[in-house]
Amino acid sequence: MAMSRRETSSAARLVSIEDARRRARRRVPLPVFDVADGAAEAEVTARRNLAAFADVRWYHRAATAAGAPDTGTTLLGRRVAFPLVTAPCGLAGAFHPAAEPAVARAAARAGVPAAISTCSSASLEEVGARGGDGGKWFQLYFLGGRDGAESLIDRAAGAGYEALVVTVDTPVSGHRERDGAHGVSLPMDLSPANLARLAPVVARRPGWLWRLARDRHSIEMGNAGAAGDIASIFAEPPTWADLGWIRERWNGPLVVKGLMTPADARRAVDAGADAVVVSNHGGRQLDGLPASLEALPAVVEAVGDRAEVLLDGGVRRGSDIAKALALGARAVLAGRAHLYGLAAAGEPGVDRVLELLAGELRRTMTLLGCASVADLGPHLLDPSGEGR
Repeated sequence: MAMSRRETSSAARLVSIEDARRRARRRVPLPVFDVADGAAEAEVTARRNLAAFADVRWYHRAATAAGAPDTGTTLLGRRVAFPLVTAPCGLAGAFHPAAEPAVARAAARAGVPAAISTCSSASLEEVGARGGDGGKWFQLYFLGGRDGAESLIDRAAGAGYEALVVTVDTPVSGHRERDGAHGVSLPMDLSPANLARLAPVVARRPGWLWRLARDRHSIEMGNAGAAGDIASIFAEPPTWADLGWIRERWNGPLVVKGLMTPADARRAVDAGADAVVVSNHGGRQLDGLPASLEALPAVVEAVGDRAEVLLDGGVRRGSDIAKALALGARAVLAGRAHLYGLAAAGEPGVDRVLELLAGELRRTMTLLGCASVADLGPHLLDPSGEGR
């Protein structure tokens, strides 16, 4: 799918992730926007994810210019341009018909991996073939139970995915009240009755409707069908007992996502995980959890050098990436950020969001006097907020 001049021009004008969020809200119907923007119940945990980054204060050291910083690092053995992975987000086609292949291509151009959801609009094979030549990770749900999961693992290996991400915090779907208020969830029910009910809302965003009609893109899961529908994910969710056979079946790096405690992180590493992701699912599952950033240091201490520790949840700026690394993370995952870019300006919007995050990280490192990401550490943080 060619990138339009209009979207390229629109993307160039984005000045922050929040700007992309505002543009996205104007570009897609509110029920679709709220699927990405919303969270579980009172959305307390989602707000905590953002507030935790805002509460971290730098200890500023003047006259420490170190020249242009090197934001590169290694992640599961691959060199990356900066420490970020685009997080797995289901049904990106609802936000723009370019969908997950566009996200993967943008990530490849930015030099970072793209994690692709089991619930993607495009099949994992389509993303593998059309998503550029960057590193791709496949995020596993038990779509179709264990048999379906085994098939998905084998398909991901055959399609060239480099890492497998097993999400373990979703035995049921969180109760997302914005979706309930709209009567909409993804995959969308496109029955005539539902379309008639949604028509007044969708009609306010004719550009969104035209793009979907033009590209004949249906808002469905590309990996469903014979594997099972979305309900099957919750019929047989993974448990600790499943990590053993998953580790045996998957020959590449194994990542376990959705951990918030040191005990669970140690258990995942004991089961063969090469990396763990400290994550509360962006506040979309169990409301009332701490912020992921708050849980990070204890997990880092518990895991030590046995596995890489990543963080997911609340990343909206490059300075957030720097703060997570200063607290011990190897890298971060960001999901809503790239969905906002996709909804706001298609594939160029994702390019721009990743450009903004990388640029903000470089600027933060320069202001802190850090020549490389290895220089980011707790010595740069002021826990009191009063200076030292």
